[in-house]
Amino acid sequence: MKLWKRASGVLKDRTSILKASLTPRSTLRNPNLETAVIRATTHDESSVDYRSTQHVFTWVRISDDCLYRVLWVLFRRMKRTHNWAVALKGLMLLHGVFCCKVPGIQEIGELPSDLLLNVREKRIKYGKTSDVNTFIQAYYAFLDQKSSFISLHSQERIKRAVVSSGDETNGEEKQKSMMQDLIWLQKLQGLIDTLLRIRPKSSRTINVLVLEAMDCVMIEIYDIYSRISIGIGTVLMTVYSAGKNEAVIVLPILQKAKVQSEQVSLFFEFCRDIGVGNTSECPKMENIPEEVIQELKDIISGDSEQPRSKNFPEEEVKSVIVVTNHKLNKTHDHNNSNSSLKTVITDEWEVFEEQQKSNPRLASSPPAKNNARPDPLTLPDLISL
Repeated sequence: MKLWKRASGVLKDRTSILKASLTPRSTLRNPNLETAVIRATTHDESSVDYRSTQHVFTWVRISDDCLYRVLWVLFRRMKRTHNWAVALKGLMLLHGVFCCKVPGIQEIGELPSDLLLNVREKRIKYGKTSDVNTFIQAYYAFLDQKSSFISLHSQERIKRAVVSSGDETNGEEKQKSMMQDLIWLQKLQGLIDTLLRIRPKSSRTINVLVLEAMDCVMIEIYDIYSRISIGIGTVLMTVYSAGKNEAVIVLPILQKAKVQSEQVSLFFEFCRDIGVGNTSECPKMENIPEEVIQELKDIISGDSEQPRSKNFPEEEVKSVIVVTNHKLNKTHDHNNSNSSLKTVITDEWEVFEEQQKSNPRLASSPPAKNNARPDPLTLPDLISL
C-alpha cells in the first residue's frame, strides 16, 4: 500500500510538471517558475528538494511580479492538494518566501482562508483527527499571523513617516512612537504564543518533514524572542525618563516576557528530545531580572525615591535585558550535518531593506543553478520595529 501511494505521488508530480512545461509563456505564466514550485512541493514524504526550493527563492528575489507569480502557483497547488506532505512543504516554502527581502512581501497580508481546505476535508471525511494535520493547521495559523503582522507594520511605518513631517512637537511624536512600539512588542509576544503551539502531538507524527518544519519554527522563536528582548531594553531606557502611564503598559510586557522565557526553554528541550537539528547549538535563554520588574512596580506605585535615570544607567539596562541575538545558520554542505552560530549584537530593530528590481527580461529566464540548501529556511529578518 505504501509503495502504491508513493508511486501515485510520483505520477501526480510528473503529470503536474509536464502540464506546467507545456503551458504557453505569458505575462502571467512561466513554465520554469511553475516547475520549480512543483518540484519544491512534491508528494515525497522522506525528503525536501533544496535545489528546487533555492530556485523558487531566486525567482522571488527577481521582482515583485515574480513574487506574485510564485504565490499564485503555490496557493493554487496547496488549495488543490489532499496530501499532507505537499501542504507542509508548501507552508515551509511560504515561510522561506517571507525571508526574501522584497517589497512585495509587505503587501501580502492575510493568507487565503481556504488554503488548506481540502486537507481539512479529508480529515473530516475519515472522521478522525490526524496529528499531522493538527500540526499543519498550527503552522498555517502562525504564517497567517506573521503575514498580517508584516503588512500592518509596514503601514504603520508609512504613517510614522507622514506624522514626522507634520506639525506635532517632538515630545508628542516621541510619546506616540513609544506607545506604538509597546503595541508591536505585545504583537511579537503574540507571535511567540502562536509558534509555541506548533509541535507534533505524538511520536507517530515525527518524520523528516516535521523535523524540518520544527527546525524552522525553533529558529524563528529564538529570533523573535531576541528582538523582543532588545526592544524591551530600548523601551525601558525611555520609561525611566517618562512616567507612570508608560510603566503601567511596560510592566505586563516584562512579566509576559519572563513567562515566555521559561516556555521557550521548555520548547527547545522538547525539540532537542525529538531530534531537531539546531537545538544542540541554541544558547540558553536569559530571563528578565526581578530588579527591573520591581523598579517598574515602584514607579507605578510612586515609591521610587531615586531619580529613575540613576536607578538603572543606560548601559546597565542593556546588559541585563538584551539577549544577544544569535542567528542560527545551517551549514549547506550535504556531507556535513553540523550547524554553526553567528552572533550579531545590535541595539536597533532591523529595517526592511527594499531590493532593487532586476531587469524585467529576467522574469522569463531560468534562475542560476545552485545545489546549496536555501538560506531562507534559516528564517527570518523581516520582523522589526
